[in-house]
Amino acid sequence: MHLQLSVIILNYNVRNFLELCLQSVEAAVKGLDAEIIVIDNNSQDDSCEMVKEKFPNIKLIENKKNLGFSKGNNIGVTQAKGQYLCILNPDTVIPESIFNNLHYLSTIIKDHGIFGCRLIDGRGTYLPESKRNVPTPFIAIKKALGFSKEYYANHLTEKASGYVSVFVGAFMYLKRNKYNEVNGFDEDYFMYGEDIDLSYKIEQSDVKNYYYGNSTIIHYKGESTLKDKVYAKRFYGAMQIFYKKHFSRNIIFDLLVYLGIKSAKFLKSNSLEEKKTIESYVLISNKNYLKLEQQLQKPIEVLLEYKDIKKNTEVILDANYLSFETIINIISTSEKNKNLSFKILPKNANFIIGSNSSKSRGEVVTF
Repeated sequence: MHLQLSVIILNYNVRNFLELCLQSVEAAVKGLDAEIIVIDNNSQDDSCEMVKEKFPNIKLIENKKNLGFSKGNNIGVTQAKGQYLCILNPDTVIPESIFNNLHYLSTIIKDHGIFGCRLIDGRGTYLPESKRNVPTPFIAIKKALGFSKEYYANHLTEKASGYVSVFVGAFMYLKRNKYNEVNGFDEDYFMYGEDIDLSYKIEQSDVKNYYYGNSTIIHYKGESTLKDKVYAKRFYGAMQIFYKKHFSRNIIFDLLVYLGIKSAKFLKSNSLEEKKTIESYVLISNKNYLKLEQQLQKPIEVLLEYKDIKKNTEVILDANYLSFETIINIISTSEKNKNLSFKILPKNANFIIGSNSSKSRGEVVTF
């Protein structure tokens, strides 16, 4: 049996984010011939138990060890029956309209490879890794050293649409036969680089990747900047694999890689958590949650719609009341100068979840 869509989600130790993500995916595939496949890379939390209990219709693959991003996703795709695949991170929230929008787009743009879309972090800040250029050795080195302008596809604005070469592995929408034609994610990459490699292989197969800026998703754990020597080694290592596979070896690049790794320990990190000052709480809902108020130890103002929020407020968005499309739109269009932060209350859940920085997985408050 062939389906229209298979959503592939690789999970590792992000149980609460996965629950929220799956709720948004279930809402987005409503009315479609679709399946959701979760591959778990041997999580030590109760992710698998949660999926079995709360999402019994979702196909769950439990790996006995952490096989990495590429191999984990490839295992999921071997089980997929959809004409299209959506490769999706578990720390994302997607709008209800996204798959219908991309399916319609696929009927207009015949020569498409991967579709990507606009990503924001948990405070609504646009993530530039949503659209990237193929990294030449020189661009990759500059990016790793903190000079990233040429690394990103700046010929399009964040809300525009058009051809872009490279997308991030947090969200990729493409035909399953095209994924299989290029042998999917290259399993020589364990972490970093596999999304660049897949994007590049797809474009080399005579189709073009396309960025659709009209659809926005939340990606809580955005791309980290250079933090330490370990990250530097992983980043440079992934780039070495990429160039060895697709370009001729370059002695200058190899030397730059060596020097980059050696110098990484002297680089200061600019990825510190943004300081959070919460003076008040607002809940957008048609219901009070007294246990949540008790847990936060501050009064929560309940509003039926998002308007006139004062500075330093944490806004809690109730998914029992609001659509995911509305939630994403509120976060995306929030006033950045007000130092607002956001949490989402998933459906039928006893926790709120969110992030105040694109450099971390964020915070869960249980009540």
